[in-house]
Amino acid sequence: MPPGLLVMRRLLLVAWSVGLALVAGVTLGVLVGPAWALFALVPLSVLPWGWPLLGRNWRSWRYAERADDLLISRGVLWHEQTVVPYGRMQLVEVTSGPLERRFGLAGVQLHTAAAATDARIPGLNPAEAERLRDRLTELGEARSAGL
Repeated sequence: MPPGLLVMRRLLLVAWSVGLALVAGVTLGVLVGPAWALFALVPLSVLPWGWPLLGRNWRSWRYAERADDLLISRGVLWHEQTVVPYGRMQLVEVTSGPLERRFGLAGVQLHTAAAATDARIPGLNPAEAERLRDRLTELGEARSAGL
């Protein structure tokens, strides 16, 4: 996985923590009193443990194109593996929101007939996401034609 996803998620962690601390500090300082504004530091306590957890989560994402299916693996504490057979794929799309585009990232979203097996691979380079979409679409059409 490209490191851009990790950078983006860590920046979001810092932005949300600092933003929440500022809002809480100003609100508590104005409504209750300046001493209570120290409780605004509580959201900042998320940073020391959230930073390494985001790194571990980022390193846990994997995908493998196998002979008959796509394997997606993720998770640190709760390890989850999703296997999507090529012949069951109905739609493969590349998604990229404004923040993802800013960091040069894209994701691949796989849709199947069963909603529970829809899968997503986040944080890819746009060129890799396009290549993967084209490859999965090609394999899906070849496998579904044989059904």
